[in-house]
Amino acid sequence: MAVPKRKTSKARRDKRRASSYKLPRVTITECPECHEPKLPHRVCRNCGYYDGKAVLTVDEE
Repeated sequence: MAVPKRKTSKARRDKRRASSYKLPRVTITECPECHEPKLPHRVCRNCGYYDGKAVLTVDEE
């Protein structure tokens, strides 16, 4: 059975694990119709437009 020859230091261990702790940055774009912030490649919740076309009917309160 393979056994490590030396103890792995805390710095080396944590350096290896550091990549899994980084969270992806969420990009927020502006809707071209109503200029509200929205997630890219999704229908705008404010106006219901996607790619210049009305996809959803939004109830105005």
